[in-house]
Amino acid sequence: MEHHEQVRLLNELLAQVRDGTTADAGGHFHNPVSVYTDPEIAAAEAERVFGGYPQILGLSGELPGPGTFVTTDDFGPPVLATRDADGEFRAFLNVCRHRGSVVEPEPRGERSRFVCPFHAWAYDNQGSLVAVPRPKHFGGFDKECHGLVPLPAAERGGFLWVHPNPDGDLDMDAVLGGIESDLDTWGWGSYVRVADDTYEMDLNWKLAMDTFGETYHFDNLHRNTLSKAYYGSIHTSEGFGFNHRLMVCNRNIESMAEKPVEEWSITTGAFPVYSLFPNTALTITSHGVNMLRSYPVPGDPGRSISRVTYYTDPKVLGIREDALKERIAIYTAAVRDEDFTIASTAQRGLGSAAQTHIVFGRNEPALHHWHQSWRQQMGLAPIELTDAPI
Repeated sequence: MEHHEQVRLLNELLAQVRDGTTADAGGHFHNPVSVYTDPEIAAAEAERVFGGYPQILGLSGELPGPGTFVTTDDFGPPVLATRDADGEFRAFLNVCRHRGSVVEPEPRGERSRFVCPFHAWAYDNQGSLVAVPRPKHFGGFDKECHGLVPLPAAERGGFLWVHPNPDGDLDMDAVLGGIESDLDTWGWGSYVRVADDTYEMDLNWKLAMDTFGETYHFDNLHRNTLSKAYYGSIHTSEGFGFNHRLMVCNRNIESMAEKPVEEWSITTGAFPVYSLFPNTALTITSHGVNMLRSYPVPGDPGRSISRVTYYTDPKVLGIREDALKERIAIYTAAVRDEDFTIASTAQRGLGSAAQTHIVFGRNEPALHHWHQSWRQQMGLAPIELTDAPI
């Protein structure tokens, strides 16, 4: 993040500390309970939000060099992503064009040729069919027409983006919504993956995302964890297209403010949280970035799977392993054991018919923004804000 932008945001947080204010959405947002519980809405999401919108595969470091690959089933169809000999990022349906088998079963690795385990049809890392066993026995056909099916893919802002539909529109300027220059300044494209975790929980994937959209709960739910370091209900909130940036205020911000402005740093005075639509939350520390992506479990709106990946600047790799372990422990304690655990009770509560709507307060503008974006992608009308009771 450019230093002048860091100073602007830190001054905004300092003013909130001084005046006892916070970001203000301008009204309440009444969100229907059905968006978290209705199987028909969940089915529509699978088509519009996941099948119909670009997805993040990870940071560029998932493919650290030519000849590396990763696979995933999280987008719905099986996906194989490669970095070819020229360093170009490519993505394909991980489906053999012979009988439809998954070509590459491993989650990641390094190879230039992918051989289907069924009949040994082989493809290179540009997706071309390069070998068919006993071709005279099989019979003549055009190999050039039987390569792996390519998916729209782009490497932007230090991220690997894939559209899971071969005919999908990958308009990255629209997807990034003006946030790319901000993402670029962090230098995450050079970061390396150092650890992974998976949380499979009894909560809708949107409830998982909601936990990253407000700090109102910090003083209570996180009183023994995050609240020791960060203020509750003091934060900045800004949207970039469907994406969002939230800065949580560090309790040491006033000590930082005593230093010359040239020495101010956003990771000293604040805790940056980015939401990249539809399902990615990034939390930033002084020595890395944590990426969480939450996915629905097909056929069950009350369950989700969240993938957490920890990335680190390679300059500190192996030097601060103790800090990495501490970072993972803090993240797990706050997100899985507190945020997601309480959200799973909310999932049960939302299924109880106790209410038809939940309320996002004026002090939760990031939640307003995310759900209005979700509604737009779903083809639903925006919700008008109100200060009236439920």
